[in-house]
Amino acid sequence: MALRHAPEAAERGKEPGEGKRPTPEEVGARYAVQAMFPYRDENETQRTPYVTIIIITLNVLAWLVIERAGAPLALARAVCDLGLIPGELTGTLRPGTQFPMGEGLICVTDPGRQVSHVFTSMFLHGSWMHLIGNMWFLWVFGDNIEDSMGRVRFAIFYLISGVAAALLQVLFNPASGIPMVGASGAISGVMGAYLILYPRVRVFALVVLGFFFTSIALPAWTMLLYWAAIQLVSGLFGLLAEERGGVAVWAHIGGFVAGVVLIKLFARHDDVMAHQSHHWEPRRLVGR
Repeated sequence: MALRHAPEAAERGKEPGEGKRPTPEEVGARYAVQAMFPYRDENETQRTPYVTIIIITLNVLAWLVIERAGAPLALARAVCDLGLIPGELTGTLRPGTQFPMGEGLICVTDPGRQVSHVFTSMFLHGSWMHLIGNMWFLWVFGDNIEDSMGRVRFAIFYLISGVAAALLQVLFNPASGIPMVGASGAISGVMGAYLILYPRVRVFALVVLGFFFTSIALPAWTMLLYWAAIQLVSGLFGLLAEERGGVAVWAHIGGFVAGVVLIKLFARHDDVMAHQSHHWEPRRLVGR
């Protein structure tokens, strides 16, 4: 990929950022903030989640070093050069195809399928909120999944979930020229795994109702299935609308399904049973 200036955008009288669509998963972050945002669970781990910590560190470093903490030019270059473009991966976009990146910039496709971008895109984000939301969900749910299978297995599981997420998004939008970035697909796999292993663990969530908010305790399955339903409905409506950017909902669904399917192959029974988790009970469904 190559990033170029597009002075013609200014000639059309368009202000920088005008008409800009939300970056991948920013709309998803708004769903979480406006509805339910989990902040902790009662599921004790047996080991320090080193792989989860390393993954979070790599994402933060990519944001700070490669994307320069969201500096417009660095962010656009990173997304253009390292993001996954479905049409490029499938070969349906010819080399030299251009698409706008905002702020008078265009991204130009290069020859080749850029398969490595399936992996590099997992460590890039479109904004501070995008990064923080993803890393928080990974921290809340990832430590227990890592604990259930061990560090090496978890690293492999995480990457496979991310690949599955990207491929489903590509399957539904094979000719798209919109770059995909974000760890949400792989993290969706973690959430799908959590649903299977610990459906009744008590999870505390912040619920936002207009200008008011409260904290409630819920069984994990209600929160995770609620989130998955939002993604599915969004994806179905997306099929009826023109694809012009926004949330990569099919990546979320692909990662979630991968996690549900793969967790029994990766989890170790003894490690799962060793968790001293607290199950949700109706009497605990109260604000805190």
